Amino acid sequence: MKKVILLLLLITGISCTKKEKVDTIVINANIYTVNDNFDKAEAFAIKDGKIVAVGTTKEIQDKYAATYVNDAKGKTIVPGFIDAHCHFYGLGLQQQKVDLTDTKSFDEVIKRIVDFQKENNATYITGRGWDQNDWEVKEFPTKERLDELFPSTPIAITRIDGHALLANQAAIDLAGITVKTPFSGGEILQKNGKLTGIFIDAPMELIEAKIPKPSQKVNVEALKDAEKICFDLGLTTVDDAGLSIETIELIDSLQQAGSLKIRIYAMVSASDENIAYYSKKGIFKTDRLNVRSFKVYADGALGSRGAAMKKPYSDQHNHFGALVTPLDKLKEFAEKIAATDFQMNTHAIGDSANYVMLKTYKEVLKGKKDSRWRIEHAQIVDVADFNYFENILPSVQPTHATSDMYWATDRVGEERMKGAYAYKVLLNTYGKIALGTDFPVEKVSPLLTFYAAVARKDLNNFPENGFQMENALTREETLKGMTIWAAYSNFEEKEKGSIEVGKMADFIVLNKNIMEIEADKIPAINIDETYVGGVKVK
Repeated sequence: MKKVILLLLLITGISCTKKEKVDTIVINANIYTVNDNFDKAEAFAIKDGKIVAVGTTKEIQDKYAATYVNDAKGKTIVPGFIDAHCHFYGLGLQQQKVDLTDTKSFDEVIKRIVDFQKENNATYITGRGWDQNDWEVKEFPTKERLDELFPSTPIAITRIDGHALLANQAAIDLAGITVKTPFSGGEILQKNGKLTGIFIDAPMELIEAKIPKPSQKVNVEALKDAEKICFDLGLTTVDDAGLSIETIELIDSLQQAGSLKIRIYAMVSASDENIAYYSKKGIFKTDRLNVRSFKVYADGALGSRGAAMKKPYSDQHNHFGALVTPLDKLKEFAEKIAATDFQMNTHAIGDSANYVMLKTYKEVLKGKKDSRWRIEHAQIVDVADFNYFENILPSVQPTHATSDMYWATDRVGEERMKGAYAYKVLLNTYGKIALGTDFPVEKVSPLLTFYAAVARKDLNNFPENGFQMENALTREETLKGMTIWAAYSNFEEKEKGSIEVGKMADFIVLNKNIMEIEADKIPAINIDETYVGGVKVK
């Protein structure tokens, strides 16, 4: 009898055991955790914005009681996407300018400017997104039409890559520029001894210096606009590649006030002043903002023939492109940054720029193994130089390959294309690769990043068999590149990038299984829900 009573008491005690209280449990999901083993799971629990348990639905429900239960009903969940290289603030400002993306001719550019001005009556018209490579006449436009239509209103419209702009005469006069104006680190194009209005790379600053600065109100609206776009597309962390101290401090103030929730890895625009400021201040880190890197420009862009090449361009035989930052200054920046705990992230497109920066990194780092210094883009690399990436982290943008494939071979020739957009080689050399978009140069959607990395095609399903498929990434590699490896590139792999105990509860719910669906259907996947710190933001 005593044994029966004890057994009943034991059973009663077990059944009455209190479950641990948490904020949220997610159940009945198809979860790709992206942990070291790339394990799958069904459920996890969240408390105070972090993941406290991962397991089966039964395990989580048996142990935890939650204020909110999210029944995923079999949908796929992955860690929140991280864009390892973008222009978040620039995307926000873009919403208030003339949108010139996807224009098919200069006539269409003109029409959009005219329509914009009818609605806005701006005192200085700015825009971005044109690409002469998408036009039937694949040549830089000139300013005559703008001069006729807008003789007294300054106009500066930037090419899609941000490395060339077209200015009308009113903008040129405002900047005080003539054919005799000295410049370096780029080009000011002339024709028959007259300015065409095209400025490439460093000389663009002559025009931009006279563009009215956005107000604080405009800046705040820009950041919030960009956040909404990113959350809707499943981005929970963005690496903004080149910010001023003022913008970084505005971002921090908005995040601290709770009005900006996205997490931002800020690359400070490199200058002597900015490096000195942060060298003294040190790394600045909160739950939502991480300031520990400097963004440096080595050269320009391939589309505007500003990328620095070892040999002349195949379609312009006397032209090599150019370094936009002098070689001695690049080394000076590297030495100053190496003396701090900050990371150096350098834009390098052409094979010459990549070689110069890889060699400079090697000399300055002197064998340091965990600096995580990055080459941003690594677009055209001499095959003989890939070995330099053994200690240098490649940060690339897969949609660049599918955007550029129509004309890149004409620019650099078949031989140099062997080292172009070589993501698999870069991954195999370093062991990891960080993936991003460079938006608004490319479209924001990380689903397009995933598709371009895996299928190496554009949205027109071209080319049918994929572009240079030997450098395609697997789906597992791609997901890692957009989550845990991107987090690693930010020194944040211990706090985000996977669905594991102790990490931030940043995750997204997809309506289709991105790891198994037919490749051509990846771009149409919908982001049903986005969570940052366990809080639903979409």
